[in-house]
Amino acid sequence: MTGASRTYSKTSTVPRRPFESARLDQELKLIGEFGLKNKKEIWRVGLTLSKIRRAARELLKLDEKDPRRLFEGNALIRRLVRIGVLDESRMKLDYVLALKIEDFLERRLQTQVFKLGLAKSIHHARVLIRQRHIRVGKQIVNVPSFIVRLDSQKHIDFALTSPLGGGRAGRVKRKRAAAGAGGDDAEDDEE
Repeated sequence: MTGASRTYSKTSTVPRRPFESARLDQELKLIGEFGLKNKKEIWRVGLTLSKIRRAARELLKLDEKDPRRLFEGNALIRRLVRIGVLDESRMKLDYVLALKIEDFLERRLQTQVFKLGLAKSIHHARVLIRQRHIRVGKQIVNVPSFIVRLDSQKHIDFALTSPLGGGRAGRVKRKRAAAGAGGDDAEDDEE
């Protein structure tokens, strides 16, 4: 009768000071640059970044030869390198503390679709993703905030079912094709 209990945790944190003009300007710039829907998307990434930085700070407090620091530090760095936030040349915990929100926003599927030239603008990229025109590998992804791994980046393309990717033609195109075919037959009958 009782299912497995699930604990939920917050996905974003609101800023302590609601009307800080410098922060408001920076958030507005990020929303425009990365085509975000609202500020909650920035705050969500900010929370993820703060958790990663907190973990790095805790590990940096430990001794350099500490087995926990070696094991967890390497795991954290490897994870960040895999998603493309950290370069292979900067694989140290000190560089994890220097990460910015922009580094994570750069790895979103929406940004990658625009950078690859599949969309005309960053906003068009979001629309294409939501309308299921984009796939990563063989899987259609319709979440603009999907974090693209480095090895998946080269597999971003139009979906096989999408009219943009050579799939079935869209509704209007099919209607015009039918009208064009029907129009030709009518002219033949008149002659």
